[in-house]
Amino acid sequence: MGETVVGEARGSAPAWRGGFGRLWGAAAVSSFGDAVRVAALPLLATTLTREPLLIAAVSACGYLPWLLLGLLGGALADRVDQRRAMVAVDLVRGALVAAFALAVATGHASIGLLLVLAFALTSMETLFDNAATALLPVLVPPERLGSANSRLMTGQQLVKTVVGLPAAPLLLAGGAALPFATDAASYLLAAALVAPLRRVLPARPPRPAASTLRAEIGDGLRTLGGDRVLRGLCAATTLCNVGVASLVATLVLVSGRHLRLGDGGYALLLTAYGVGGIGGGLLATPLARRLGQARAVLLAGAGQILCLLVLGLAPGGLVAGAAFAVFGCLGMVWNVSSRTLMQRAVRRELLGRVSAAFRTCAVAGAPFGALLGGAVVRWWGPGAPPFLAAAFFALSVLALLPAVRAVAGGPAGESGDGSRLLTKKDTGGAGVPVSRSGQDASGDP
Repeated sequence: MGETVVGEARGSAPAWRGGFGRLWGAAAVSSFGDAVRVAALPLLATTLTREPLLIAAVSACGYLPWLLLGLLGGALADRVDQRRAMVAVDLVRGALVAAFALAVATGHASIGLLLVLAFALTSMETLFDNAATALLPVLVPPERLGSANSRLMTGQQLVKTVVGLPAAPLLLAGGAALPFATDAASYLLAAALVAPLRRVLPARPPRPAASTLRAEIGDGLRTLGGDRVLRGLCAATTLCNVGVASLVATLVLVSGRHLRLGDGGYALLLTAYGVGGIGGGLLATPLARRLGQARAVLLAGAGQILCLLVLGLAPGGLVAGAAFAVFGCLGMVWNVSSRTLMQRAVRRELLGRVSAAFRTCAVAGAPFGALLGGAVVRWWGPGAPPFLAAAFFALSVLALLPAVRAVAGGPAGESGDGSRLLTKKDTGGAGVPVSRSGQDASGDP
């Protein structure tokens, strides 16, 4: 049996008024603040220390908390009121970044304080992201999840690329503390947008009284490992992240030494990627309608392999920029489609835990990829990382094939709105199909 072509009903865009509009606004505001802070962090780090390992440690703090605390954050996200958790985390993060901005302004910032801040922000992100992951399917009907994901991700990418990154140097010109003060304000505004959602959220299902965090984390891991589609998607995303990390960690060398694009080459490629991501957000929903979500993911992964090969063989900046723009476009298609697939494959009460397990596995490959990228530059030169990334993407597509077959030809297949269906064998109940909805925390390939 072939996969149902229809991924989502036409005209099923989510309504802007109400919960989704507030969630979109909070995501856009946070994206702006994050873009400004991320641009300022490495520049500030270089003024606080000349030790390369300490500077690199700032980036490592963006991975380490997910490996240490990601599963715990997912279990907590399923236990607590997700809206309240998001508001509380944003208020605490806003206070921390505001305090750091004050330290920078008064000359009391240090590399140690910067490392603590980076670790603390990412640690709280493990709860916030998993709670946000579980919130969207509550606000949006199942047939509108694809469009909602597309609008959320496109809005974030648009604000980051068109507003946040260009604003960063202007804010830095006003003082080293200003980007961090702006980021603190963005956290507080995002919290204010999410707080009123209590009026539109349904009651949460009760949690078994004797359940423990350890048992709940195990439920999430078993769900991820026991579902053929989720397992394949997670494996594919992890391999993609290894390849992407190997390229991103060395992109400044690829652009400068291999492509010979000069000082502005790195920024050119990042801008091309961001613009391509915006286009991918617009393309994702109509592509899923035509192909189905699973085949859209597979097509995106295969297309990114070609983009990486072109990047490695590019004769100049124009071709390289075009290849990286298409790479970003297909990356957004992957993210939107894979997230929608997972939203429709996980029960609501497991969303946080499965999301955390998925994200932890996906992030685990990134540090390895970054080190591997540096090693291949040392052994084979600055032109090697695109080909290394292409090899990992090829492995990713192979890992994804069983998941695509499971969606396309399994006992349940896909329903008319693109959601997977459970039959008696899956649910232990009557033979009437039951739709499952959920949300993922996929990485960014």
